[in-house]
Amino acid sequence: MEIWINPACSKCRSAIDLLDGEGATYTVRRYLEDVPEPDEIRAVLARLGLEPWDITRTQEAVAKELGMKDWPRDEASRDRWVEALAAHPKLIQRPIITADDGTAVVARSEEAVRDALSR
Repeated sequence: MEIWINPACSKCRSAIDLLDGEGATYTVRRYLEDVPEPDEIRAVLARLGLEPWDITRTQEAVAKELGMKDWPRDEASRDRWVEALAAHPKLIQRPIITADDGTAVVARSEEAVRDALSR
């Protein structure tokens, strides 16, 4: 299991606390420092069963500067979104936990973290 975090994020810290409390074995990826490549983002999206716009923090300043709120959300635009996430990792919703069964969850709630632990 791997968890993508921003240490400054309270949801990330809560997820780590819960994983530790449950004695989970996991690897931490500080994705702002260890930025995922576009192919890694695509792989995580496949595991999540989501599209890139589903995990984009569109309220971030850089998203507003890029005008992402108005970008098309279709297959033809998918790569544009993925490239933006790779270029600006702060836009990636967090935390993301890749579960041992090959799936992943956006673990913003205790329930989502527990879901990842049960996989």
